[in-house]
Amino acid sequence: MTESVLLRDDAGGVARLTLNRPRRRNALSTGLMAAMRDALGAIGGDRSVHVVTIAGAGPAFCAGHDLEEIRANPGRGNYDDLFEQCSRLMTTIVTLPKPVIAQVHGVATAAGCQLVASCDLAVASTGARFATPGVNIGLFCSTPMVALSRNVARKHAMEMLLTGDTIEAEDARALGLVNRVVAPETLEAETMALAGRIASKSPLTLAIGKEAFHRQLEMPLDAAYAYASRVMAENMMARDAEEGIDAFLEKRPPRWTGD
Repeated sequence: MTESVLLRDDAGGVARLTLNRPRRRNALSTGLMAAMRDALGAIGGDRSVHVVTIAGAGPAFCAGHDLEEIRANPGRGNYDDLFEQCSRLMTTIVTLPKPVIAQVHGVATAAGCQLVASCDLAVASTGARFATPGVNIGLFCSTPMVALSRNVARKHAMEMLLTGDTIEAEDARALGLVNRVVAPETLEAETMALAGRIASKSPLTLAIGKEAFHRQLEMPLDAAYAYASRVMAENMMARDAEEGIDAFLEKRPPRWTGD
């Protein structure tokens, strides 16, 4: 039997997705992207899951699109379908009502770098490396640019896009592409510890907060405050908000219901 290109393992409110094409450096084939969207769709409605992590099997996190598959299926229609599929996957991650954490080791290049930038948080090993190297092969990383430019300051993003140069993990942290850099042997434990802390919060509050964060980013300042004020007022009506405040005042752990 052919092993699945995507693995899922759930524990403690965390769904762990592992890209499982190690011989291809977990390149995003059409099959892998479809499997990821299916898994994320199922996770979105799974009340037992509060946080998602995405990791890669083998020596790399993700080396971008599968160039062999692309060259085997030439034509404008196929190219349109491929990049539309990739864009839908990245949008699914951003709009998923659960925080998503990238667990990065080895290379995260092109669409792999885009995948890291699309996640809400990222933990990288000291050996992780990042690049948008499409310019080196005559194919500008235009879709990775969308996610990258929403994480990294413009001039830093443009330097990565125009040169195709690889940056080390500490540089990626300094630029805002990843949250923290840890030793390779502690990468999984550190990622799961972060995921566990987030998973202990109210899942309703996490969903409200993630949606509001991304929506207000695209608004002018006054509109963002008006929108955020409405969100907070609506959030205050939730049972979990009442429970959280009461638990704080009563000096006891909250009992979340997700309502």
